[in-house]
Amino acid sequence: ATVQVVREGEDLVAADGRRIKAEEAHHLPPVVPSKVVAVHLNHRSRVEEFQIELTPTPTYFHKPTSALNSHGGAIVRPEGCKYLNYEGEVAIVIGKTCRNISPAEAGDYIAGYTVANDYGLHDFRDTDAGSMLRVKGSDTLCPLGPGLVTDWDFRGKYLRTYVNGEIVQDGSTDEMEWDMHYLVADIARTITLHPGDVLLSGTPANSRPVQPGDVVEVEVEGLGRLTNHIVTGPIPVRDDCGAQPTASEEVLSTALGGDWEFRGIRAPKRS
Repeated sequence: ATVQVVREGEDLVAADGRRIKAEEAHHLPPVVPSKVVAVHLNHRSRVEEFQIELTPTPTYFHKPTSALNSHGGAIVRPEGCKYLNYEGEVAIVIGKTCRNISPAEAGDYIAGYTVANDYGLHDFRDTDAGSMLRVKGSDTLCPLGPGLVTDWDFRGKYLRTYVNGEIVQDGSTDEMEWDMHYLVADIARTITLHPGDVLLSGTPANSRPVQPGDVVEVEVEGLGRLTNHIVTGPIPVRDDCGAQPTASEEVLSTALGGDWEFRGIRAPKRS
């Protein structure tokens, strides 16, 4: 059975008084959203890494709720794919129905925050570069957790990603071009946000591919640490329909960032 709990030190405590060690519990996503909306670029370090000009206002994509995963869950890299990247982020969780509000009002509509890892399966970037549907929406690629923190000030907090214990991303919420309140108000201008809905607020520089067997952790100051491990999918991506995984210049330049040896070379025009 699913039980809602509150964290007390190293324990998770249910309303009836039952306790279990947090590390022993089987976690589920801390919220059940009707939608997950993610901003493309927000952290200045990532913009500088890709040597591009930030758009005047945010742009977004949608991750289907079937991509949801949790603290401790396995992240599936389908067989035949190579470029599964981590992206440590802060997730904003909506607390009450929200539509047509100002940034100054947005804080009243936020229930709290949790940690996210906005994984990207860049093998499909050529196919879904506009929608990011398979890149960011494939099964298991939206872990949230370990819990929802309801009293958290997003200003001046560090955000770090670790792969097998080594820091690979080291950023701060202060490098975000648009803060949490702005993002909520922007989306809510035309899209009604419901309680539990999630907005992913962007990742700092140095998103890179991970391999089956890797342990990936995202730690946000005051929100805890989200831990997942990478596995290979049990079956390959079907080849009797649809576009297949690719390793084009677009794929490599996104997946490998500044480490790509051909970085800076313009891709040839397509006929």
